[in-house]
Order: sequence, then C-alpha cells, then structure tokens
Amino acid sequence: MLSSKILHNEFDPPEELQDVIKCFWYEKRNPETEQLSLEVLPDSYAEIIFYFGSELSISYNGDFQILSSPFIMGLLNQPFTIKADKGLEIIGIRCFPWTVFDLLGLPSGKAGLQIFDHPIGKLQIVLNELIEANKIDEAIDVVKECFLNLKSQISSDSILYKAGLAMRESGGTLPVSQVANAAHATIRTLERNFKQSSGYTVKDVSGLMRFEQVRNQLLLNPDLNISALAHELGYTDQSHLSREFKRYSGTTPAAFARKTKKEILNIDFVAFIQS
Repeated sequence: MLSSKILHNEFDPPEELQDVIKCFWYEKRNPETEQLSLEVLPDSYAEIIFYFGSELSISYNGDFQILSSPFIMGLLNQPFTIKADKGLEIIGIRCFPWTVFDLLGLPSGKAGLQIFDHPIGKLQIVLNELIEANKIDEAIDVVKECFLNLKSQISSDSILYKAGLAMRESGGTLPVSQVANAAHATIRTLERNFKQSSGYTVKDVSGLMRFEQVRNQLLLNPDLNISALAHELGYTDQSHLSREFKRYSGTTPAAFARKTKKEILNIDFVAFIQS
C-alpha cells in the first residue's frame, strides 16, 4: 500500500538529453497536518520546478516568499525551508548546473533562486490539467518533449560535457587540473567556460558533489564511520569533512547522522518508486 504522505517517482531522460539532464521527477505530498514544512539541503544539481495545488513559499532573508511556477532552484550553499498550506504535487527537471542556463537560453548567475519569464511557463496550464486527471506519465512526456525541442536548438559544449562527466564519475574528487585534462582543455579555458555556463567554478561544484555523497551515505546508513568516509571521498581528514559538511548543511555530520537515526525510527510509510 502506497503512502498517503509522500510519493516520489523518477524518470530517466531520453538519450539525447542525458548530457544535460539527470532525471525528471514527480512528487506528491499530502501532509497529515494543515501545513507542510520541509528543510532542503544543497546538492550538485539545478532544478526547474513546476508545482500544483497549494501555494509554495521559500525562506528568504528570514521571511517566506511565495513562488510562481515554474522557477529555477540553482546551486545552493546553505539549507532553506519550503512551506505549503495543503497538499502539493511537483514535477521537477534535475539539470546539471553547467547546462541549465544554456538549455533555457538564460544568462547564468549565482542566485540560488530565480523566477523567470520563459516559454516553458506555458506548460503550467497543460501540466495542471494532466496532474488533476492523474495522468502523471503523460505530464512527464509533455515535459520531455519540450526539453528535447530546447536541446535541439543549442550546440553541446564538448569541454563542459567531458568535464562534467569526469566530475560525476569521480564524485567531485578530481583536482581541477585533472578535470581539465579529461576535458582536453587548459585550466583557464575550462574555468572560463564553466563560470560562464553555471556561474560557479569547478571547485564550487566539486565541493557540492562531495557533500551530496556524504549526505546520501549518512541518510542510507547513519552509523557509518565518518573518518573512513572522509578518506573514501578524498577529504584531507575527518575535520576537513566536518567543516565542509557544516558549511553546506549548518550542522556537523555526526549531528546529522543522529538526527537521521531518530527520523528513521519515527518514519511513517514513504514510497519511492523507480521508473
């Protein structure tokens, strides 16, 4: 029996989109209480979000700002909180940060949250009708077709593709010089292209990739030895891992693991469905 609280489903992108998009995803949340409040930790992806149902707001400078749909959630360097008054359904497009702005034809920038005027905004009405009819697969197909059309209008940057592939395969552990070698580019050329495409440096994104791995491993197994994890993921030592983890999450990995264990003990029927 599926949970009435959280339903999450991920969909692989078509082959033509795999160098720009990690996955498409759908999530449905029906909170038992009147208001949904969720803390979101940084990761190494940019997200394009369509949402349906309740209004969605995000913490910003201590206040909550209502978001339009769609919006882009770029790379973040600290946690944030989202709130919704009632049930919420989301269709997300998880993009590699060095590809998302070229894909949409928008200027890159470091702003973690961007509300934008773009032709894909016209999908909101179509998707809402499909979501209300519970035609989730059809809604995802509409989004896929839209992004296939967008991808056909841009030329892939082979430097960024090769660099991104090397970074992903190593989990962000490669030095910038080795990433440049994998991309067959000089460090200067790589950094210039990367900064222009994502607004961030190779080191910035690599740091988020490593943090994401630590976070994911502790979510799966909060009893992991943190010192061994630091060695496995290429940190100088446990203190280095702890500093970087606290930089992005606001807490230490040990405290995060304790909180995760407590939440696992109290978890209530969550369904994650693979496509």
